Parts: sequence; structure tokens; C-alpha cells
Amino acid sequence: MAELTDRDRAVLELEARGWRTAGAKEQAIRQELGISATRYYQLLNALLDRPEALAHDPVLVNRLRRVRQTRRDARQ
Repeated sequence: MAELTDRDRAVLELEARGWRTAGAKEQAIRQELGISATRYYQLLNALLDRPEALAHDPVLVNRLRRVRQTRRDARQ
């Protein structure tokens, strides 16, 4: 099993924070990770499918997987 990179862990840690506004989160993404919000969500979505991410933070990853599945189901 491959290990998470520092960037992978940073993405998960940023996602685990509570955000009062979407703007604050997007600003943190740009400032702390140096990537666009679009790229951040691409990385986050890919992380949700990795067993290493699940092992790193099972509560967060399972919650985000449920949210993702609920959104997918709503689109069908």
C-alpha cells in the first residue's frame, strides 16, 4: 500500500476543518496549498478512493464518501 504524500495529508487536513464560508475555504486552498479550488476538489475526490486515505482519517473519508454517494444518487 502506497503512503500518502505531504500534499495528500494537507488536503485531508484542510477538508477536516470547519468553514463558516466557502470563500474562506477557497482562500485557504490557494494560500496554503498553492492550487486552484478545482484542482483541490479533483485531488480530494481521488483521495476518497484510496485505502491509505481511509486508514489516515477513517471518519472524515467515510463521511465524505457518503456525501459523494448521496450527490451521485440525487443526479440519477
